[in-house]
Amino acid sequence: MPRSFKALPGAPVAERRPSIAHVHGVDLHDDYAWLRASNWQEAMREPQKLPADIAGYLEAENAYYEAAMADTVDLQARLVEEMRGRIKEDDSSVPRDHGPFAYAMRFVEGAEYPLFTRTPRDGGAERVVLDVNAEAAAQAYFQLGRRQVSPDHKVLAWTADVNGSEFYRLSFRDIDAGTDLDYHIEDVASLAWADARTLFYVRVDARHHPNKVFRHVLGSDPAEDVLVFTEADTRYGVAVHRLRSGEFVALSTGMNDENEIHVIPTGDPQAAPRVIEPRTRGLEYEVEQQGDSFLILTNADEAFDFKVVRAPVSAPSRANWVDLIPHEPGRMIVSLAAYRGWTIWMERRNALPRICYVAQGRPISEARPIAFEEQAYSLGSDPSPEYDTDSFRFTYSSPTTPPQVFDYDLSSGERVLRKTTEIPSGHDPANYVTIRMTATSHDGAQVPVTILHHKDTPLDGTAPCLLYGYGSYGASMPAAFSANRLSLVDRGFVHAIAHVRGGEELGRNWYEAAKFGGKPNTFHDFIAVAEALVDGRYAARRRIVIQGGSAGGLLVGAVLNMRPDLWAGAIADVPFVDVLATILDDTLPLTPGEWSQWGNPIESREAFDDIRGYSPYDNVTAQDYPPMLVTAGVSDPRVTYWEPAKWVARLRATKTDDNILMLRTNMSSGHFGKSGRFAALEDAARSYAFAIKVTGTEDGARS
Repeated sequence: MPRSFKALPGAPVAERRPSIAHVHGVDLHDDYAWLRASNWQEAMREPQKLPADIAGYLEAENAYYEAAMADTVDLQARLVEEMRGRIKEDDSSVPRDHGPFAYAMRFVEGAEYPLFTRTPRDGGAERVVLDVNAEAAAQAYFQLGRRQVSPDHKVLAWTADVNGSEFYRLSFRDIDAGTDLDYHIEDVASLAWADARTLFYVRVDARHHPNKVFRHVLGSDPAEDVLVFTEADTRYGVAVHRLRSGEFVALSTGMNDENEIHVIPTGDPQAAPRVIEPRTRGLEYEVEQQGDSFLILTNADEAFDFKVVRAPVSAPSRANWVDLIPHEPGRMIVSLAAYRGWTIWMERRNALPRICYVAQGRPISEARPIAFEEQAYSLGSDPSPEYDTDSFRFTYSSPTTPPQVFDYDLSSGERVLRKTTEIPSGHDPANYVTIRMTATSHDGAQVPVTILHHKDTPLDGTAPCLLYGYGSYGASMPAAFSANRLSLVDRGFVHAIAHVRGGEELGRNWYEAAKFGGKPNTFHDFIAVAEALVDGRYAARRRIVIQGGSAGGLLVGAVLNMRPDLWAGAIADVPFVDVLATILDDTLPLTPGEWSQWGNPIESREAFDDIRGYSPYDNVTAQDYPPMLVTAGVSDPRVTYWEPAKWVARLRATKTDDNILMLRTNMSSGHFGKSGRFAALEDAARSYAFAIKVTGTEDGARS
């Protein structure tokens, strides 16, 4: 290992302030609980209000990081230049027909943020509806949120977050005048137009819980908005959206594995919400409308991999659900779209997606797939916002193929390529190789792995490897193209994605097998993938850098405790590592809704023991750990900054090696790091520079 990645002298040492929590008769000792600010909710909105002792510690860690990575500053600059060179600076999206206009996003050269534009559908002058650069100019951080045009296309409702806390402000843009109305609504999570004057929106409370739905009349005082719905159960969050048919606004309230939906007719927005099917333990469903029926994607009746049912709009309860697309084990139905004349869905088999469709009223046996040839690829479903159309849009990419946008005519089966993402600095897919393999986990489970490498990289165990994983919430990791990733692959890295349990790559059971007490399957799967890469000579022990973020950071933290000997280094981005303390704290923004994933350790001793058994913070031991780069964000409402800070403090006080351990906290943003398309490249460059340095890779990219 390069000597330069040994610990520098003067590493920050967090003060030990012992505290003890008593849970289920167990004493939980924590020397670093003080890093959680008592005013953390205030500091999330205004990071400058973080207490001085906590801010001082985080700043000291940042200074230590800067010193440790000082010799990579030039490398980081080159990486940013390379990655920026792969971005078409004056890029634009394919216009999307919607009513009398075609809407698009367009960048001007050098700009961090896009212009939201429209032109008359049949041609004419472009109008800039929203210049995001102008809105972001005075902000250190800016993230555009929701963006919806009123049904008469006269007003744009749009939201923005200016500090990374994910508290969004709602504004209304008069499109013809080009200015916002003179009022705003704070802390809006989602929104949906009912008609040209009436809008429903969800507000979050101080705990970041989206729990109240209001009805707003355009131009009226928001203080007079009518409270339409309140969700009292803190496990459930609420969201609103307008159905594609335009006849209903849906109020969806639920957690990860359970929900219920109410609808309000857009023709009568003052009507009381009407429930489709009341919440039932373990029942999930999504709703589309098609004529006088609702089409419902659901896991009802033990349809673990989901099915589609039809129910009358007049009587949509579960008693009237009739199968339209029956359940098929191993075929995961991921999403559903309903047009007036077509039913379209995306499904996944053996970790690969495909799109299927059938004409309204025709038997499911006549369904047709949209097929692809590569052995690993990613699909994105992008149905039209219009209900009465035969046009369906999707995106396609693979680890070697940049994203492509297709319009598909459902009547004729004609596929039209509308855009291929341009790589200005050049990209030849023939220079790269994608491989799909499987690894055998501890219990015999076959774990899919997607591998990308340059065709000239020797597969003899000498290549450095970056292994990425996530494995939570049923989120599947797509085998998609990443222009940034090429900066590693062109330097001889093998890039691998471990499709571990906890995702849904192999169906719902792949996810269910890593919930509650089964969570360690995620970690065993990841270790098995690493060992398979070694056995296949794609990598070697201590030549593998691992990376994961958020719940993927939990994965990184757990496997570091279990098998620290395998890794050359670890990158943990905003890692969820203080799992036990977080899931025990029902005052935190996301905790109640998380109990369906991990168990409720407050009520259940079994869940307490399960989580305590793998929580990375609680399982740090006196052993050697590889070099580590850990990131955090002060405004992060998802993984609060003190989780990675506490973890680093305990690691530094406990581990027995002298390898580098770095914590870099963004003091002005949250879970997703820097905003802007170019500024965000700096975060990627830091991670890649760490991987290059820790593996001793020479900085010489192939052309």
